[in-house]
Amino acid sequence: MAQLRYQSRKFWGGLVGVALVVGGFGCQPQQTSTETSPSPTSSPSPEQTDPQPPATKPELAVYWIAYKDQEQLALEPTKLPLDNLENASSEEKLMAAFKRLLEGPANADKTNAIPEKTQLNSLKVQEDGVRIDLSREFTTGGGTKSMQARLGQIVYTASSLDPQEAVWISVDGEPLEVLSGEGLIVSQPMTRKEFEKNFSL
Repeated sequence: MAQLRYQSRKFWGGLVGVALVVGGFGCQPQQTSTETSPSPTSSPSPEQTDPQPPATKPELAVYWIAYKDQEQLALEPTKLPLDNLENASSEEKLMAAFKRLLEGPANADKTNAIPEKTQLNSLKVQEDGVRIDLSREFTTGGGTKSMQARLGQIVYTASSLDPQEAVWISVDGEPLEVLSGEGLIVSQPMTRKEFEKNFSL
């Protein structure tokens, strides 16, 4: 009996030893790595999945004057088809736009503040901007609103292919500094931003 009890204690003692050894391995602290691996189940950010909106391509346009109400005026563009101008230079495209501008609008709900007999003497696209020379008729007739409106038509039509374009305006070869007797100061070059800052329709 004594020998049997001795063997039993020896058996149970061995099991406890094994348990302690196994438990010791299970309680080993896990080492943390400083490198992080991307989770295979993580979803990509919206910046990676959402396509960027396409950049708006400037289009050739002629700017007319429209009445927002009885007194307030607004510049409104009419896009010009490029069927016959697909391979034309920027200068040729703008020449076509100004030819259309000086013909006047086809719709009765729009008007042209530029005097009828105004002629385009020349138009050149250069590194420093678009240079436009108009005939003397451009400075005749109309009050302050008309002067501002016709100036806006020139600036916006000339910069329709590039809204940031600088526009140089001259009349019969002379830089336009003051528009008619209304005393409107015209900075050279004129840009859309400059026009919006200094004039209102």
